Amino acid sequence: MTYRALDADAIVATCARLSTRIDERFPQSGLSKVGQDVLAVAGDTIEGIQHIRRPNWPIRIGVALALLSMVTVTAMLAASASAPTSRLEWFALLPIIESAINDVIFLGIAVFFLTTFEARLKRRKALRALHQLRSLAHVIDMHQLTKDPEQLLSPTMNTASSPQRNLSRFELARYLDYCTEMLAIISKISALYVQYLDDPQILGAVNDIQSLTTGLSSNIWQKIVLIDNVRARTPEA
Repeated sequence: MTYRALDADAIVATCARLSTRIDERFPQSGLSKVGQDVLAVAGDTIEGIQHIRRPNWPIRIGVALALLSMVTVTAMLAASASAPTSRLEWFALLPIIESAINDVIFLGIAVFFLTTFEARLKRRKALRALHQLRSLAHVIDMHQLTKDPEQLLSPTMNTASSPQRNLSRFELARYLDYCTEMLAIISKISALYVQYLDDPQILGAVNDIQSLTTGLSSNIWQKIVLIDNVRARTPEA
């Protein structure tokens, strides 16, 4: 067993254990359902990466046939062209040469498009999956948004429109801690894409997700620190 790379199966196992812990602590809660979604996304990510890493033979065969046809046609045209024998023929040949240069440029563009088609298709699938992870991170942040430690100090300051806060100090700390763990797992799931796919756009998207999850986790940990301060000043109810 090596520790130089992320183990996708270990990430799924950790996510499954976390989902079970959340469900045991907060059964039938919204956070429990989010934990199940994170677990489902982790499993889908492994299958998706395995599918993306596999060579797409229909596309590769089609591209190879297209390139072979282009090379064959170009060779036939070059073989059928006759060399000019006089200065007048050279002048008459200049427009043809200019047209041939343009054709070579467009041919190069076509070759680039065909040879990168499979990579661009895989990139699109990976970016779509990473967008789902980014959205899931925001969903987790929405669940912790109303979990305010200040209500532990001033529970009577609530208004009629205040969100329902019925968690104890310990439960609130565990709730927020579960959110940070899920954000960390989302960050590790996204890192699997750059571990197996070498693409600068995918790397940029993963870096954005990791920056997002780190920032959200930092905000949550500030709330956990406030809870610890409350614990130090008041006994547990």
